Parts: sequence; structure tokens; C-alpha cells
Amino acid sequence: MKMRTHRRPRLTTPLVRVDGELRPTSWESALTAAAAGLGKVKATHGGTALGLFSCSKATNETNYLAQKFARTVLGTNNIDSCNRT
Repeated sequence: MKMRTHRRPRLTTPLVRVDGELRPTSWESALTAAAAGLGKVKATHGGTALGLFSCSKATNETNYLAQKFARTVLGTNNIDSCNRT
């Protein structure tokens, strides 16, 4: 079987949507935009409108921090992981 050699290039800079178009931005600006978007959803629909998906390959400590973040910052108990697979 022949492997594909043409792949789309990976993103090397974050993008934010401005007026319906994706534009490059700094990491700080992208994280600020993401936080604002999560905050808007939480303010409009409550924390239960948000969820978090964790990874079974992460350490127990990382998964603990993920659920702690979801419960205390996002205000949701909607946490899942791929531990069943």
C-alpha cells in the first residue's frame, strides 16, 4: 500500500474568526478569545452547557486537574474520558 505524501500543512499560529473569516493572531489573543467565548456560553446558558473530554493516556494527576477545572471554573459536571476503550 502506498502512503500519501501530500498532506495539508499544520497550523503554526493560532487563528481567530473576525467578521466570519479566520485570521492569524497571537497565542495570548487566541486564549483570551477562547476564554471569552466559554464565559459567554456559561453566562448565557449556565455551566451545564459546557463539558470537558479528558484522555485516558494522561496521568491521574492531569485528569484530576481537568475535572477540578471543569467543576470549579466551568461550573459543570459534564466530564468524560475515553477510559472505556
